[in-house]
Amino acid sequence: MTALRSDDFARLSALIARQRRELDDWQAQAAARSVIDLARGMLMAQLGCSPAEAEAQLARLADEAGTTAADLAAQITGQLPVPASDYGDGARSLAAAAARAAPDGPGIAAAMLDEALAPTGASAVAIWLTEPDGSLALAGEAGFGVREAGRWRHIHPDMDVLPQRAARGTEIWWPDGPPEDDPVPLIGRWPRGARAALPLRDSGMAVGAMVVCWPDALAEIPARIRQQVTAMAHFAAQALGAGLPGENRPATGYGSWIYGLIDDLLESALVSYAERDAAGLVTDFRVAHVSAGFRDPAGRQAAEVTGRSLLELYPRAALAGGLFDRAAAVLATGEPQSLSGEVLTADGRGVAAAPVLSMRVAAFFDGVVITWRRADEGERAAALLQQAQRLGQIGGWEENLLTGEVHWTDETFSLFGQDPGTPIPVARLHTRVAPDDVAAVEAFRAALLRDVRQAAAAFRIIRADDESMRQIRAFAEPVTDHSGALIAIRGAYQDVSSYYHAQVAFAAARELLADTEERAAEEHRLALRLQQAITPQSSEPVDAGGLEVAARYRPAGPGHLVSGDWYDTVLLPSGEVLLVVGDVAGHGIDAVTGMVALRNCLRGLAITGAGPAALLGWLNSAACHLTDGIVGTAVCGLYDPVARVLRWAQAGHFPPVLVRAGGASQLTAEPGLLLGADPDASYTEACTSLQAGDALLLFTDGLIERRNEPIDESLEGLLRIAGQPVRDIGSYADHLVGLASSDTDDDACLVAVRIR
Repeated sequence: MTALRSDDFARLSALIARQRRELDDWQAQAAARSVIDLARGMLMAQLGCSPAEAEAQLARLADEAGTTAADLAAQITGQLPVPASDYGDGARSLAAAAARAAPDGPGIAAAMLDEALAPTGASAVAIWLTEPDGSLALAGEAGFGVREAGRWRHIHPDMDVLPQRAARGTEIWWPDGPPEDDPVPLIGRWPRGARAALPLRDSGMAVGAMVVCWPDALAEIPARIRQQVTAMAHFAAQALGAGLPGENRPATGYGSWIYGLIDDLLESALVSYAERDAAGLVTDFRVAHVSAGFRDPAGRQAAEVTGRSLLELYPRAALAGGLFDRAAAVLATGEPQSLSGEVLTADGRGVAAAPVLSMRVAAFFDGVVITWRRADEGERAAALLQQAQRLGQIGGWEENLLTGEVHWTDETFSLFGQDPGTPIPVARLHTRVAPDDVAAVEAFRAALLRDVRQAAAAFRIIRADDESMRQIRAFAEPVTDHSGALIAIRGAYQDVSSYYHAQVAFAAARELLADTEERAAEEHRLALRLQQAITPQSSEPVDAGGLEVAARYRPAGPGHLVSGDWYDTVLLPSGEVLLVVGDVAGHGIDAVTGMVALRNCLRGLAITGAGPAALLGWLNSAACHLTDGIVGTAVCGLYDPVARVLRWAQAGHFPPVLVRAGGASQLTAEPGLLLGADPDASYTEACTSLQAGDALLLFTDGLIERRNEPIDESLEGLLRIAGQPVRDIGSYADHLVGLASSDTDDDACLVAVRIR
């Protein structure tokens, strides 16, 4: 939405206020008519006469009473007085005098003064008519004298005097002469007498001015006198224009022929006059005439437009720089202006308008003539075709084979990167084509000229401006005469470089994606084989130093990346059993290779006979210094089957769970840092005495961890599941893996040990 400036807002507000005043006037007139109809009905009932007879009787009674029909009707019906449609007591005598007088300015002025204005005390009246250049010509006067009238016979359009102010639409009422700060020149010998200046209007257009003078000052100019003078201005405008031909005649004889000329020459023209405020500024334009062939862009008929204001008809004209501003500028300077037809795209109701190509505004008396030209179907189709060619980067061409003349559209020249004026015939098209594509152009030309059939081809051209290469697609068809002889060829060139480059990029991307997918699949297969070799999904119980051991591995699901979960159980030369479970951060081949490195490293270190804390310390140093950024957790234990003692340590991992006498509890020790986080990290060893029938559980977080549940609650759930007597270690391990739930899409590893 376009933001309104302050002056735009003021202009639209003034328009609304003026429309409200007009509505009030219409309501008052309607009220007057309703009162007259009521009085006429009362007379029909009392006198038993027809409607026509009752109306004639009401008019006769009003004439005898010296009042208006509306005022008399109000008295008869007992209603409040309403605005009169008549203009006062002098109207009838003035009409009779004007009928007897010659239809010229002096006669009308004399009749006005003698019959209507003199009874009000007025001593002189003068009438001017507006000429085409905006000047005023004295049409008639009475009471001023020949010498004084001669000084005011012609008034320049730029002269600031009362007649010019009134001719621009301003009513002036001065009870005791002009204000002290207004040194305006005055007609007549009564500088301090009362005077009035009113515009003359015909067909709603200001066409002149009338000035009435009183010899003496008045305390105020009464409403009855104002009404009488206004009536005289109306009668003067009607009388001076009475002899002009046509119902839509202009207001002045000087321009009576112009409307007819406008109707003959212009298809759609609108004549409007300026409306001004008290300061003389133009506030709007009132439509006085439309041409015989008038076609409103919003589809309204001429009768719906005539008499209405320009801003009311076309609200968008009020925007800054729009039609109203242009019309006001034309009225001020006299210079015509042209502008786009976009200001007429919708009417006041928002109805979509027919397209208007261009508009022109020219001065006409105290108003403007606005003309416009609408786009016919051919022009609209041509505009749509041009837009389609631009959007599709298509250029048309035609070659006359009889004359050799070649025609290219502007878009075709743009595609080939050359200035308009020198199109390339099909016979020389190969000179602008990449060498590898000459054969395609020759085949295209042969199909058109030799085979006389439609043809299409794709080739690369070298632009003339920057020598860049563009991918072109050509379409053409032969044109033959009535005998079938080839006389011309027509076609189009389209720049499809963007499409071609996109296809090439897509093909390269598909090849790269296929290669990447193949490598990823191979890496996944390799990692999966490594993981399955080290951590098989199930393991039968084995005897190891008085222990029953069952290991279980649960992958996250089919298609998931393999993880770094690992475990190991080894009977060492010392007779102790190494129990370890770990988890390397990450997934895929890197995680699996890290897992292999830690597992093999720990096996080698365990031969030294060192304890679990020392083993984890050495394993941490290896992760920090001998591997490429491996980070992980582990829990490591050494079980002595003779003493039935488990020495264990942890590096950021869950501690083992002890199952004894049908109950499960978590062992406690210092947690220790992650492996690979700090080369100087140290680990603490804990000892746990075991009994025959006890079970130990070593596991990774993928067995129990859940996204929306604290880890302590997940661990409590595992303890509840594990709290039962352990008889067969394999079945027990399957039971735990089956019931322990996790939703983190992570692999799980479990080593279950039973003491015999």
